[in-house]
Amino acid sequence: MQVALRTLIRRFVRDSGGNIAVIFAIACVPLITAVGCTIDYSRATQARAKLQAAADAASVGSIAKASPAFAAAGSMSSDGSIAVGVTDAQNIFDANRYNLTGYTLTSVTPTVVKSGSTVTSTVTFTASINTMFLGLIGKTALTMTGTSTSTVNMPLYVDFYLLLDNSPSMGVAATPTDVSTMVNNTSDKCAFACHDYNDPNNYYNLAKTLGVKTRIDVLRSATQSLMDTANATETYSNQFRMAIYDFGASSATIGLRALFSLSASLSSAKTAAGSIDLMGVYGNNDAYTKDMDSPFSTVLPALNTIVTTPGAGTSSAPLKYVFFVSDGVADENNSGCLKPIKNVSSMSRCQSPIDPTLCTTLKNRGIKIAVLYTTYLQLPTNSWYMSWIDPFNQGPFGPSPNSEIAQNMQTCASPGLYFEVSPTQGISDAMNALFKRAVADARISG
Repeated sequence: MQVALRTLIRRFVRDSGGNIAVIFAIACVPLITAVGCTIDYSRATQARAKLQAAADAASVGSIAKASPAFAAAGSMSSDGSIAVGVTDAQNIFDANRYNLTGYTLTSVTPTVVKSGSTVTSTVTFTASINTMFLGLIGKTALTMTGTSTSTVNMPLYVDFYLLLDNSPSMGVAATPTDVSTMVNNTSDKCAFACHDYNDPNNYYNLAKTLGVKTRIDVLRSATQSLMDTANATETYSNQFRMAIYDFGASSATIGLRALFSLSASLSSAKTAAGSIDLMGVYGNNDAYTKDMDSPFSTVLPALNTIVTTPGAGTSSAPLKYVFFVSDGVADENNSGCLKPIKNVSSMSRCQSPIDPTLCTTLKNRGIKIAVLYTTYLQLPTNSWYMSWIDPFNQGPFGPSPNSEIAQNMQTCASPGLYFEVSPTQGISDAMNALFKRAVADARISG
């Protein structure tokens, strides 16, 4: 018996082929396990990637500009969850995983929340997948998790207060061609279409007869065009509200005048803009104002009392912007004027570039001022202009955007909200461009 056992052992040791087979079989166990694990993890990774893509689509889509949540956020007066957005996110997630199989969805949690001017959508999911090989080592399932978060900034609500200079200087012909037409058809070579109630043959009527467009004519149509631009730019209904003010219908009633009170009806604002017109006066040395018809020092403070405190840009607390359009030259009673023209009935008449500190009070309250400077045209045939306006309408080397008038108007404006329109440019294009710049500024500021 012992001899037979020893013989069997010797034969097994001599049989190298059988020995290798056993060793190979033993070695294959961890190798097969490793390959199997790779396959299981690869399946899980692919499934998770598809679920993550569904979550990404849900978080982005649920707050897209065309989404119910985006619309709902615009009407919310306070922060909080947006239920319609949660439902939408769930539906988008489900639709994007519809044909995906081989896993078990454990949970999915969408949240859509408005906070200030930001809407955030978050979609979190948990799922599991049964293993085929990892079960050999006791792991029968793999757990997969993922989160997708998207944010969008809401368009802000803005109130615009248009302050439009309609003083007699805005009766100047709008372009060099129009200036030439007026000069060639007036005995005193005047380019101003003065609206003198005491003279039935006034230059205001002459300009209309000649087909000459004045700055006030262009401003009127430009303001109407602006309302169309605002209407086309709105994301939410009633996102923009407009108010329109000028310096008064005539010298007899000079002062801040509301042509249109603050309202979200842009169509009504456009209609009201049609009544923008040049201030009427009562002859030379006007009985009411002594020709001092650009009272910046009273108009801007008066507007300051009307513009309410700006908010954060919500529907209940809109941002506030003053949209100031002027040729930038004050003409008013000012005893402290550095270059007084003359004393009239104990009043010191002063024509000078706007005092930019008048804008500081508004800006210090957080109100933005967008300034459109309608460049004061050179009028070399007008002796009054040459004596009193031209000296501060010059740059170091002649007529220049760096004139004192232009510099003061730019200082009046909030940073980035200044625009100068030259005599050959369209005021309408400039107003629309400045409006879009203001809206962009509101988004950045908000």
